[in-house]
Amino acid sequence: MKYEFPENFLWGAAASGPQTEGITNKQHQSTWEHWFEQEPDRFYNNLSNFVACDTYNRYKEDAKLMKSINMNSFRTSIQWSRLIDDFETASVNEDAKNFYRDYFEELIANGVTPVINLFHFDMPMPLYEQYGGFESKHVSELFAKYAKVCFELYGDIVKLWTTFNEPIVTVEGGYFDDFHFPNKVDPKLGIQVGYNTQLAHALAVKEFKALNTGGEIGITVNLTPAYPRSNNPADLKASEIADAILNKSFVDPSVKGHFPQLLIDLLREDDMLPEYTKDELEIISENLVDFIGINYYVPQRVCAPRHLHNPESPWHYGKYFDGYSMPGSRNNPHRDNNEIYPKAIYDIAKTVQNEYGNIKWYVAEIGISITNEDSLRDESGMVDDSFRTSLFKEHMVQLHKAIEEGSNCFGVHQWTFIDNWSWINSHKRRYGFFYLDLETRDRHMKKHALYFKQLVEDNGFEM
Repeated sequence: MKYEFPENFLWGAAASGPQTEGITNKQHQSTWEHWFEQEPDRFYNNLSNFVACDTYNRYKEDAKLMKSINMNSFRTSIQWSRLIDDFETASVNEDAKNFYRDYFEELIANGVTPVINLFHFDMPMPLYEQYGGFESKHVSELFAKYAKVCFELYGDIVKLWTTFNEPIVTVEGGYFDDFHFPNKVDPKLGIQVGYNTQLAHALAVKEFKALNTGGEIGITVNLTPAYPRSNNPADLKASEIADAILNKSFVDPSVKGHFPQLLIDLLREDDMLPEYTKDELEIISENLVDFIGINYYVPQRVCAPRHLHNPESPWHYGKYFDGYSMPGSRNNPHRDNNEIYPKAIYDIAKTVQNEYGNIKWYVAEIGISITNEDSLRDESGMVDDSFRTSLFKEHMVQLHKAIEEGSNCFGVHQWTFIDNWSWINSHKRRYGFFYLDLETRDRHMKKHALYFKQLVEDNGFEM
């Protein structure tokens, strides 16, 4: 059967500035560079992002490689810590200004539409040292200043923007579960960070619409349904709560203009509501997105809590639900046996269609991780990641079905273009169309890239 996709469908890849650029000519550290200097042992094989893919020096080569496999779009991010010299005035670093201009123009010259994100987990360290990052609403205001500068500098050539990537992750990792800086176990502060991040998003959207440079603005989120273990009322309740906290907490205010009532009720009952004002809620309600990006890797399965929450331990949303591994699930042998569930893409698409007014959306990240790719080389030395191709096709069958049923999806970006640095996992897991040699930083095409090239040329595939 032939699966054809809509005309002008975006086929591309996703990455971020802090995971690809390296620190060449970077004026300020982000929290990630600082954290690595303080605790390198927290990072797999003690590998930093100081070089990463060396994209700062090799972006022209990369744009040509994108063209060679027919990529028509690419999502990356501007680094706040690179572009801005003085965060209070939002004065611009000239070298960074020119780098990003050249980078985006090089993409366009090679037929690649840039989709540019403004924040990918990378708080500038000076703003954390002075204010605690998004612990302070002042930093939300500074983010809007930074966003305005980006729109002014590049709005003539960048027409698809997003404000944040997976904002829930910074809250979870930094203030609940200790896998992002600042590694605090302070849930009430984390909830304030989440609220202030949403406020920063809305302020940036307001700046974008006031400038009227053309184009559209969105946010990239997680929206994987919280699948309940069973139809038992306790499991169904756990699923509903998990959905409100992990999915709807950022999607609802971004698309609908208000936070989910269930989330508000839970936080109020537990005395965990953030500080807010009526004027701030109006800003959030009035500045809605034009589209959303959705990242998907593995399904989210939950059940009712197995144990009572310890009243003396810090508050955690886990008091309302536990994660659940479904017996007999199909798992990825190349990555920690994580579950493979292509139908989730269909379910995500239907959620957007049925619960969010069928707003325009795209798959902002979808990735098949392989941990030991060197073991998959064929006789020519090319990484044979046909496993990745077969799974990708299964997911696209599900997406195609949803599009045929009316889902307003306009593209798919795979994670990632080149194997990049991935936070505390460093280079443990590989996802790219191109293999990154960690000694030379040279790029080598994988077999999946050849499939992708044909996919884009045909705007579809056969199964």
